[in-house]
This record gives sequence, structure tokens and C-alpha cells, in this order.
Amino acid sequence: MSTEGSTKAILAALAANAGIAAAKFVGYLITGSSSMLAESVHSVADTSNQGLLLFGQREARKQPDSLHQFGYGRSRYFYSFVVALVLFTLGSIFALYEGYHKISHPEPLTSPLVAVVILVVAIGLESYSFRTAMVESRPLKGKSTWWQFIRRSRSPELPVVLLEDTGALVGLVFALAGVGLTILTGNPVWDGIGTVFIGVLLGVIAVILMVEMHSLLIGEGATADEGQAIRTALERTANIDRVIHLRTQYLGPEEMLVGAKIALAAQTDLATVAATIDNAEAAVRAAVPAAQVIYLEPDLDRALAR
Repeated sequence: MSTEGSTKAILAALAANAGIAAAKFVGYLITGSSSMLAESVHSVADTSNQGLLLFGQREARKQPDSLHQFGYGRSRYFYSFVVALVLFTLGSIFALYEGYHKISHPEPLTSPLVAVVILVVAIGLESYSFRTAMVESRPLKGKSTWWQFIRRSRSPELPVVLLEDTGALVGLVFALAGVGLTILTGNPVWDGIGTVFIGVLLGVIAVILMVEMHSLLIGEGATADEGQAIRTALERTANIDRVIHLRTQYLGPEEMLVGAKIALAAQTDLATVAATIDNAEAAVRAAVPAAQVIYLEPDLDRALAR
């Protein structure tokens, strides 16, 4: 369900950004607005990013092989990290440069009302994409806040699309303000200031994404709730006295590796040990479906043995 929901959100964003990018470029050619140019490049970057997210999902579906025995699930994290880099380089740095150039060498806008109309239409299309991402994210978000969802989600695409769409909507407001103030005051410097704000905004979002995707790339474990559910499932399994230690790591957004050392009574026979491990694995998977790869090491309960 997570992959299907994220794919739907990505496709909605891809369609919206492709159309918006074309419209913004036309608006820039007509008006000469640096805010419009920055937003055009922003939309091109977003469109490319959605393509990267889809490609990452495709790569993640590859079957495990001798070199990647746990599969390719982390491809989704890698390409989400690349998205952050694209957003920073192609979006933020370009907008900051263009804004600085416009402030240093202001040029009057031609047909600024065209830019206003295009920006208003773009806000409507981006709102559709943003709403789709929110609808698909709600089942995964649960009772968490949106910020907690972005920080804790192990599925990278929905937080990426949510942050991109948020940045796009706020960026459009900055562009609209820059063009609007230029029209009202007759001073084109406002257009450059709006462009700088867009660049700063995209830079902040890109850094947030880089930090989150870096954490997922190097390997994040189960959430606190998932970890407690796994421990409880193990300890409630017959013949397991306690969990000596537990280690978890996400191999991909929907596949978790679980390794645990479990304490059994000293007199437990081999057949019972094997049955206990099978029952424990089934209990863990029932409690946390993402726990697909499970390794349990039985050990003597030395605390009881003493």
C-alpha cells in the first residue's frame, strides 16, 4: 500500500510540474521576470526529481543476487538523496544567482500581468499535487504530526513529494509577491528579492532532505513502537525467557532486518528450540509486517542458570 500510495503522489506531482514548468517558461519569455525564470527551473528540477523517484522504485524491485543478497530496497533512499542534490544545485543555487543578478542589474518587466495569471494557475495545480500527497500520506502518518512523519517515515518518496510541493507553493507565493511588488512600485528589484527568497527556501528544503536521506542510507532501525512490538512478540513466545539483545535495520522502506539473541532454559531440547524459533518469527511478522528478514540466535538464560 505504501508503494502504491507514493507512486500515485509522484505521478500527480510529475504531471503538475511538467505542465507548470512549460507555462512558467512561456511566462518568463514574455515578461523577463527572474522570479518566473527561477520558478521555471524549480519546476524542471521537480519534474526531473519525480522521474528519479520512479526510477528508484523500479530499481528497488530488482531481485536479490549474489552481490546484493538483501536486495535493492535502498535504491529508493539513494535516488531520494539524489533528488535533494538536484533540488539544491539546480533549484537553490540557480535561484540565488539569478536573484543576485536581478538585484545588481534590475530590468523592467514586460507584460507582468501574464506572469501573475500563470503564477495563480500554477498555485492551483501545485495545490492539487500537494493535496494528493497529503491524502496518500495520512494512513502512514497516523497520529504523528506532519514534521514527525517526515522525520520518522522509512518510505522516502512521500516526505520528498510533500516537502517539494510545500516548497513549490511557498515559492510561488514569493514569486507572486516579487512580481506584484514590482508592478505596484515600478521597481524591478523586488522581482530579484523574490527570487532570492525562492533560492533560500529551496536550499533549506534540500538540506532537510539530505539529512533525512543520509540517515536512511546508512541504515535506520525500527521505530520505538516497532522495536517494542518486536520485543513483546518475542518475549510472549512460549519457551523464550527473555530477549538478551535486539538489533534492527531497514533494508528498504518495506523490509526490515531483525537480529536477536533469545534466552531459553538450559534443558530445552533441539526440536523445541527449532519450533520456538519458528513460532517467534511468525509472531514478530504478525506484529510488524515489515520484519521480513529475521535471524534469531538461541542462548542459555545464564541469569537463571546461576
